[in-house]
Amino acid sequence: MTPTYPNNLGRALVSFFQDYLPAQRGMSAHTIRSYRDAIVLFLRYATKHTGRPVESFEVGDLRADLVTNFLAQLEEARGNRIATRNARLAALHTLAKYLATEHPQDMSMLQAVLAVPFKRGARCMPMEYLEQDEVAALLTSIDRSTALGQRDYALFALMFNTGARVQEVLDLRAADVRLDAPAQVRLTGKGRKVRVCPIWATTAQLLRPLCTACGLNGPDRPLFVNHRGEPLTRFGVRYLLRRYMGLATKENPSLRGRSIHPHSLRHTTAIHLLKAGVDFASISQWLGHASLNTTMVYARADLDLKRQALLQVFPDALAAPKAGNLTPARIGLVDWLRRL
Repeated sequence: MTPTYPNNLGRALVSFFQDYLPAQRGMSAHTIRSYRDAIVLFLRYATKHTGRPVESFEVGDLRADLVTNFLAQLEEARGNRIATRNARLAALHTLAKYLATEHPQDMSMLQAVLAVPFKRGARCMPMEYLEQDEVAALLTSIDRSTALGQRDYALFALMFNTGARVQEVLDLRAADVRLDAPAQVRLTGKGRKVRVCPIWATTAQLLRPLCTACGLNGPDRPLFVNHRGEPLTRFGVRYLLRRYMGLATKENPSLRGRSIHPHSLRHTTAIHLLKAGVDFASISQWLGHASLNTTMVYARADLDLKRQALLQVFPDALAAPKAGNLTPARIGLVDWLRRL
């Protein structure tokens, strides 16, 4: 049942989330939930700082100064980083663009919201991924003598195999898996784009009991469920990864202090595909990237690849040092300044 609200902003939000984002923009449920969270935070802020209930807000009340103050509050009071602040603003920008088409009489107010800029200066953290021995240590740490251990081993093996986003794996049903040769899985990514990824025969064998359980409990049952039979969540996967990382650290000290999260497994697959000589276009299709530029980030992430490139361009750069005295060259001030 679709709710009805007396204010035009309330009615517009219902249409925005029920029709525009999923049907017209084709956004995934995960992205829609992210937009929902951002707009809920904004509405709570607006209610608190205007003293008015949400149901009294009209489209024309979506003011640029209110948005700007809300973004500042995210950083100052909630401690959000610039990347999170910009993600919240992106949701509000999308809402403002939609409202401008539905309520042109408020165009000037909404254009002011769209003019609120994204903030620069977000820190670009080094990409975290696992080396081959670290992957082995993680998988070895899983106790496969229990049903839950077998599920966890199959989950992480599949993520390493496909490089899939964690939600793509959690959305899998038995109908999305082909166990006979050529074994493969059908993944639904961002924008509901579907792609097919091959899987190793060993991965297919790991998935077989999970597919059998799906067949017994109905075709709509997810492949990966918790001990209560409910769908496994992203937070559940993060918890499992953290637990097994702790166990794997005892066997492989290089894992100590590493900030590994479920998306790091996707990075791991991409880096190892790149090291194996797979071209960027194939990796982009494999991972379901919308743009080849997204895939190119992996070329800048791996130190070994950088060393190989350095040796090809400057073969003497990493050569053994020659004996002798080092005499620094004297350069002029202008030349020195130009080198800064």
